[in-house]
Amino acid sequence: MKTDITEILTKLCQIPGPAGFEELVASYVKKLLEPYMDETWIDVLGNVIGVRRCGKENAQKLLFDAHIDEIGLIVTGVEEGFLRFDKLGGLDARLLPAAGVMILTDPPRYGVICVLPPHILKKEDSEKVTKIEDLYIDIGLTQEEASGSVSPGTPGVLASRMRNFGENGICGKALDDRVGFTAILHAVQLLKDTSLDVDLYVMASVQEEVGLRGATPGAYAVAPDYCVIVDVGHAKTPDTKTHETAVTLGGGVMITRGPNMNPMLTGKIQKLAQDKGIKNQIKVVPGGSSGTNARAIQISRNGVATALLGIPMKYMHSANEIVSLEDVESTARLLCETAKAL
Repeated sequence: MKTDITEILTKLCQIPGPAGFEELVASYVKKLLEPYMDETWIDVLGNVIGVRRCGKENAQKLLFDAHIDEIGLIVTGVEEGFLRFDKLGGLDARLLPAAGVMILTDPPRYGVICVLPPHILKKEDSEKVTKIEDLYIDIGLTQEEASGSVSPGTPGVLASRMRNFGENGICGKALDDRVGFTAILHAVQLLKDTSLDVDLYVMASVQEEVGLRGATPGAYAVAPDYCVIVDVGHAKTPDTKTHETAVTLGGGVMITRGPNMNPMLTGKIQKLAQDKGIKNQIKVVPGGSSGTNARAIQISRNGVATALLGIPMKYMHSANEIVSLEDVESTARLLCETAKAL
């Protein structure tokens, strides 16, 4: 199954879909879901929603959610042939100088974010904090050519290709959170011939990176009784020793505990992981918000029993995010057991 997961992730993550501009990736996600759903549609915001009905009267609704938008940028103007831009979501300015980007014109155009070589960099400038407003994108055109080719409002994404990493890892852009959707898709595939007692909904939500904007109306429309969100969480590296909530890459699916998660549903999921021998680790989020779609879905309508599963990730919001395929598999297995147990 790791081969299938790698192939799906590689294709998904190469499709550009920055927050607010997810049309291409949503169209592909809909095609992936259709063979396993009774009905699949794209709502007005761009969320892809599918339902597999169990055929039982007054069945409760279980929703699996993962967002499919990625961090990106948006062009704000052209100056001397170089593009000015702002961020879409949590684009980290520290990572941008000399980075490659893909501007989503038709056809897409490759660009490089300007950076001064160290040979001509003043000492005082080397100590300054990088700011988005001080950066430009070089697309190799004159002012006249650039003005005619790229209009303000054109989005872009980081340019990166998927690579195998280590024994069981995969590395690239947009894994946050297309790896979450891939785990859900894998679970739906495993459940294909299994009878359920709930109507199973899947939502590939949009605009999570700019304020959970897709999940809010999407969950309101579905009105689920239960929801399991799958997102990513910070994995340990040598420089995260003081970050108490970091988990281990390859340590298994993260089960999140805290006020943003329903304790009964989360406890049931935790027991399922233990009983079924599914590798897992606990992540504690003590505040009222996990920073994920769980925040929006938990308080949708009159409230939804919500749980949050996470896939450990290194270097989140970069062009080289890293996850373990073993963690994706353990997440998919736990989603399967949850759907069968409700």
